[in-house]
Amino acid sequence: MSILIDGNTRVICQGITGAAGAFHTKGCLDYGTQMVGGTTPGKGGQRDPNGLPIFDTVHDAVKAIDANATMIFVPPPLAGDAILEAADAGISLICAITEGIPVQDMIRVRSMLQHYPGVTLVGPNCPGVITPGRKTTDGRFAGGCKIGIMPGYIHTHRDDAPSGKSVGIVSRSGTLTYEAVWQCSARGIGQSTCVGIGGDPVKGLDFLDVLELFAADPQTDAIVMIGEIGGNAEVIGGRWIRAHSRKPVIAFIAGRTAPPGRRMGHAGAIIGGAEDTAQAKIEALRACGAIVAESPADIGRLTAEALQRNAPALT
Repeated sequence: MSILIDGNTRVICQGITGAAGAFHTKGCLDYGTQMVGGTTPGKGGQRDPNGLPIFDTVHDAVKAIDANATMIFVPPPLAGDAILEAADAGISLICAITEGIPVQDMIRVRSMLQHYPGVTLVGPNCPGVITPGRKTTDGRFAGGCKIGIMPGYIHTHRDDAPSGKSVGIVSRSGTLTYEAVWQCSARGIGQSTCVGIGGDPVKGLDFLDVLELFAADPQTDAIVMIGEIGGNAEVIGGRWIRAHSRKPVIAFIAGRTAPPGRRMGHAGAIIGGAEDTAQAKIEALRACGAIVAESPADIGRLTAEALQRNAPALT
């Protein structure tokens, strides 16, 4: 099993004719994702270089090709409206990849999404979501789904993993997500689903939401959680782990050397108080029972050790 997406997910790209949208649409299609079309206003009726149909609106795409997920590569000033357009059209999973959406726009979007309880937003400013597929003899992947910009080839399906185990990965950092995936795959550990929640201060899914999904997934044997300075979402997630999770959680917090008041990388990565620091989060997560890596280089080793200690898998 997996969370959020699987091989049956039907995906469109909003902004499919832009450079980034076109490039990553092909990447998702090549991975084996059911990419079924895309949207660019004014170009409805055309087809992209992959032969996928282009529509003027998401409503048109949902009606014509039964899409249920989207990845958004619309420029920042228009991306907030693109999220709401997808929600209003009945898209159930929205992955907003766009970076730099104004915070005021996202505040409005989050408020409006309360009227669409069946909609899940991932991002913005995130790498997306991937449920790995099985490797085929021609080097492709089958039965999985990649929505976003992550390198698909580093991911491993549970059935292709020598350990027979898989972890769920949730992270604010795209690059550190890939590092954790690579280390786990190199150690024979598969991934059930990897979710990049993004580093903006106002976003969709947060750690708590994804932890709950992974905890309920029978094929997620352990959870890797990668956070950073800024906000208290990691601490809230840690408290939930202490109260509810029976699966091992391996955590890493980036930004131990960041000075207070200075933004580091992501828009939300800024220390605004004592609880926002990396050290405070590390201490809180350890107190909640998480295994905290001192360095990102330790994530794979600690995950492998945790799985060995907890075999057979806990559900």
